[in-house]
Amino acid sequence: MQNAIQIIQKQIDNGTLHSAVMHVRYGKDTFQQAFGRAKDADAIFLLASITKTMTAAGVMVLADRGELRLSDKAMKFIPEFSEGARKDITIEQLLTHTSGLPDQLENNTELRSQHAPLSEFVRGAIRTPLLFAPGTKYHYQSMGILLAAEIVERIAKTKLPDFLTKEVFAPLGMSRTALGLGSFKFEDTIRCQTEHAAPESGAGDSKAASWDWNSAYWRNLAAPWGGAHGSAADVARFLDSFIHPTGKVLREETARLMIQNHTSGLESRRGVGFALGPEGFGKGCSQKSFGHSGSTGTLAWADPETDTTCVILTSLPSRVSGDTILHPVADVVSAS
Repeated sequence: MQNAIQIIQKQIDNGTLHSAVMHVRYGKDTFQQAFGRAKDADAIFLLASITKTMTAAGVMVLADRGELRLSDKAMKFIPEFSEGARKDITIEQLLTHTSGLPDQLENNTELRSQHAPLSEFVRGAIRTPLLFAPGTKYHYQSMGILLAAEIVERIAKTKLPDFLTKEVFAPLGMSRTALGLGSFKFEDTIRCQTEHAAPESGAGDSKAASWDWNSAYWRNLAAPWGGAHGSAADVARFLDSFIHPTGKVLREETARLMIQNHTSGLESRRGVGFALGPEGFGKGCSQKSFGHSGSTGTLAWADPETDTTCVILTSLPSRVSGDTILHPVADVVSAS
């Protein structure tokens, strides 16, 4: 563990990294440490695409209730999503990045700069051209997750942030997690180092300050593909609920279904909302490992084979921290 600490501390000491928290569980032993401007291990970070796994869990809560099936066509719940090949897209394809939808809309920057509500993104996702025939390819797609979230809201007649708090976060004891800011204050969260942000999030351009990761707009938008806030311990609790299902949120068979491969024959192994390892996690991870990364500089994975959970939350976008912090630390943890 000391080697992992040294990797993070080196980047803090040289000024490259401002804030980080690492949380690791090996069996019954848990280690956590805060770094830099993170005052303690309970610090709240913008989780970015780790959010997708939580949105997917919300969908599966409704599946457990019999209110939807993964094989259902999306148009069953979004009737206007029926033009051309859209009528064939299933909920499973929305959650496994195989629907043909793009990652971001062509006018993504315009929508964000105008502080558009999520409903505008939904309208755009319903109309945007498909990149390929549904089910034929894998293409990472935030807009698929968005429409899956829209289905939850239409069925549950509840906003997704409230639904996830009641049905997922509260039952798991995730008191430091919310989709959007929830009851947290922005000043109580860790600021992202936006000068290294991804292109779709402003790329550090000062002109994007009103809509980038540190803006009130983005932090409150509650984007179901990347707008959750949480602590490392809470993310670990979430992952642990799939290694050791308790039935508090999902039936055991549903939890296990989410971390099985649903994209056999395609170029990337994906579960329901989850990426499947070992690629992208630690070099020592098994084929059973699952988790997700986030462009704000986050990585979370769990390996049922070794009963290990690893969560690394940083303020340094993954374009920089991926090679210098996230993956080197994960390699050390997974090899221990």
